[in-house]
Amino acid sequence: MTENVLVTGGADSVGRVIAEAFAARGDKVHVCDVNAAALAHMLAANPAIRGTLANVGDQAEVARVFAEAKLWMGDVSVVVNNVGIGGPRGALEEIDLREWQETLDVNVNGMLYCMRHAIPAMKQKRHGVIVNFSTGSTRTRLPLRTAYVVSKFAVEGLTLNAARELGPFNIRCNALLPGAINNARMKKIVSDKAAETGQPVAEVMNEFLKYISMRTMVEPSEIADMVLFLASDAARKVTGELVSVSGNVEWET
Repeated sequence: MTENVLVTGGADSVGRVIAEAFAARGDKVHVCDVNAAALAHMLAANPAIRGTLANVGDQAEVARVFAEAKLWMGDVSVVVNNVGIGGPRGALEEIDLREWQETLDVNVNGMLYCMRHAIPAMKQKRHGVIVNFSTGSTRTRLPLRTAYVVSKFAVEGLTLNAARELGPFNIRCNALLPGAINNARMKKIVSDKAAETGQPVAEVMNEFLKYISMRTMVEPSEIADMVLFLASDAARKVTGELVSVSGNVEWET
């Protein structure tokens, strides 16, 4: 069955790999992203995929994304809510409240906006898949990253409650919890810490990996594989799950 897929944050990194994986299996794919240059580059490399420049934290922009997607591929049947921002760093009492609100707007409200637009047609057709991105950090916690972790706990709550509410309409909703992903963002985190502490990059990387049971980062393609599985008929009875793809991120001691 060919799906009409929307991938938020689909211009680069994991989002791009997911979008390209759906397109490769023959689905129609529409992406949105706030990065104009990355979006243009991605669409130029993938003529079968279309996209919209948009910030999912803005209701009007999300409405435009769905309107543009519907014009060429019809109603969205699979929503991959991949987009998310890291939010502010700092002690609880020092969090910038504007950054706090922005984190919630993008990471939580943006997912809700997309779901609200997709669900009516999914209910009518009694078919739909929603995959929301949380994080393995909801299991390990991240001091000084409260806005991010709180937003992702909210994503999990949204996912679990949606699965129960939407199940009678044959709409499945799951959340993905990635661990350390081998992408540009993770490499920057490692290099920044190495520069800050004076440690070699390899040593800093080993510090990260020692809290992962398999001692390895996750490849973007491995995240895409799980998303495609959750959107496939093989997962037709999988809903209301928090699925970790992380190599088993352990509690730090």
